Amino acid sequence: MNHRDRFSVNLRRARQAAGISQEELAERCEIHRTEVSLLERGGREPRLGTMVKLATALGTDPETLCAGITWDVKQRDYRVDDPN
Repeated sequence: MNHRDRFSVNLRRARQAAGISQEELAERCEIHRTEVSLLERGGREPRLGTMVKLATALGTDPETLCAGITWDVKQRDYRVDDPN
């Protein structure tokens, strides 16, 4: 699992916990529904502004959406924890 996949798991869980559709989340964030879909499939890495919009619309914070993702300075790569 890479960092985009981990973000996608976190985003999908937060959206489902909020009980809203991808379309509703997109409306709340003023982004296109296909952007939400791409993010939830790990097809795109979110920009900071998009991440803040998503977190706010879901009643959480960006840190929650990034849970399990860290940067390993020595390896110069992301370290991703298993979401389970």
